Amino acid sequence: MYKRILSCALCAAALFSGTVAVPAGLAAESGVHAAAAAMTPGEIARWEVLSYARYSVHSTVKTDAWTALLSEDPEAASIEFLRYPGGGLEYATQRALNRDEGNKRFLRRLLETHLRAYSPEVYDAANLYLTTTASKREQFCHGGGYEAAKGRDQRFRAELGEQKRALVEEDRRYVRMLAERDPGTQVRFAAAYAVREGSTDDDLTDFFAWGWAQGARLDIETFREELLRENRQWQQTIAQLIVDAEAAEKAAREIEGEAGKEARDQAAAAWRKVGTDVAPARSKWEEARDFAQRQAETWHAILLAAQQAAQNPNWKAIIDPARTTEGDWTDNRSLSGEHVAYWESLLQKALEGEQRIKNPS
Repeated sequence: MYKRILSCALCAAALFSGTVAVPAGLAAESGVHAAAAAMTPGEIARWEVLSYARYSVHSTVKTDAWTALLSEDPEAASIEFLRYPGGGLEYATQRALNRDEGNKRFLRRLLETHLRAYSPEVYDAANLYLTTTASKREQFCHGGGYEAAKGRDQRFRAELGEQKRALVEEDRRYVRMLAERDPGTQVRFAAAYAVREGSTDDDLTDFFAWGWAQGARLDIETFREELLRENRQWQQTIAQLIVDAEAAEKAAREIEGEAGKEARDQAAAAWRKVGTDVAPARSKWEEARDFAQRQAETWHAILLAAQQAAQNPNWKAIIDPARTTEGDWTDNRSLSGEHVAYWESLLQKALEGEQRIKNPS
């Protein structure tokens, strides 16, 4: 029975090194299409702020983004939210980097990655300290409280003994494979630590109980945070380039003769610059979409394996985190697909602009 279960689990490994095709029509399903190129600055800002509201890893950013979107004039509020320097996004991000906000984020992550059945001390403490004072949160997060709770949970699992008794060599081989080939950097780190030289059975049961899920959560947060930050930088650059290209095109249409030819060349070059600078953003989002698809498929396979091995307490512990993680990567795929379509529309806008200059009607 276990061999059959393990073979299902190991099917996930094939996904770690293979290429997963992106479903056809993914971008179309996102609701973002070529018409995005005709969106007003306010509509573009509102769409970008929606990405922060849905996907930011910071609760302060999510809350302030929703506040902007639900205001009486969401387009104006979205433009103000994105304004740099001094806009709402900058302010919300600064608050998120506050020490206590970081502690709250850490506690919420503990609740997402530690099941009460396997880590009761950490789970209960995280629940408690989310609603207590900042000084008490600091003491738990950085003053030894978390480490102490983690140690009590490890002793709790050791006293039960069922996790250790359920370990088999195939589990160790699987975790070693994760350490080498899992798509997620933090999952690889967590797996490598669990099977490092000199590691014990406690390290391996810790990995199944919370380390795997925590590594997965960190990978998701890193994916979203980095892409949203880079996208904001790309948006700022491209917005100005489009303004410049439109101004150059308008000026070129108003000038005749040799000077007009030179102005048209400059306008065409300005639109070409837009296309050149759009390409890296589109490519990065395409890579992100494919990676998110691969992760979603990987975690679906892990979920199926864990469900089939649910009589094993170590694999049972990963069922709920695997289900959540698969859903999060599916969301990341949608996020990426929407942005691929958006940047593709801007590339098309640049190409059309250059053609208008070269072939005036």
